[in-house]
Amino acid sequence: MIFKLRNRTIDLMLLHQPMGDYINAWRGLEKLYQDGKLKAIGMANCYPHVLADLCETFEVKPMLNQVEIHPFFQQELNIETMNHYNVVPEAWAPFDEGKRDIFNNPILKKIATKYEKSTAQIILRWNIQRGVIVIPKSVHEERISQNFDIFDFVLSTEDMSEIAKLDIGKSEIVNHFDPQWIEALHKWNF
Repeated sequence: MIFKLRNRTIDLMLLHQPMGDYINAWRGLEKLYQDGKLKAIGMANCYPHVLADLCETFEVKPMLNQVEIHPFFQQELNIETMNHYNVVPEAWAPFDEGKRDIFNNPILKKIATKYEKSTAQIILRWNIQRGVIVIPKSVHEERISQNFDIFDFVLSTEDMSEIAKLDIGKSEIVNHFDPQWIEALHKWNF
């Protein structure tokens, strides 16, 4: 695979879902890492119990775990587990794919007004302050520029606490614990 890409190494390779024979898949990534073919390896959509098992079982621990993290699904236990094992958290869907009218949420808008920032900038800054890498999607040049303009302010403890109250404790995008979802992924030869 690496040679088909015409690269000698790949910077980061993620195992997308801990499903199927992910143990042997992780062994394969671990070997490629140890052989110097991959500079870093990680997981995506890995929940705390699976992450802890991987970290306790293998010589090479995941270096990054890309999971759904946004104000409505904050994943505190997952972030604590990642921090415990020195795994870097990365948010996919940091804007909750626009669900729950996130950009017009009254709490987020009030905080945005206080700092003279957009709601999106508040969400990104909130994640950054929690030690979470964010890679927001946008095709609009102005929004892309705004997404980078989040390092000239710090959210107060009170503002962080207000955002913490928005957590509903579950995803509304995908339910990784739904047997029908798992079955569908397997049918897609995932």
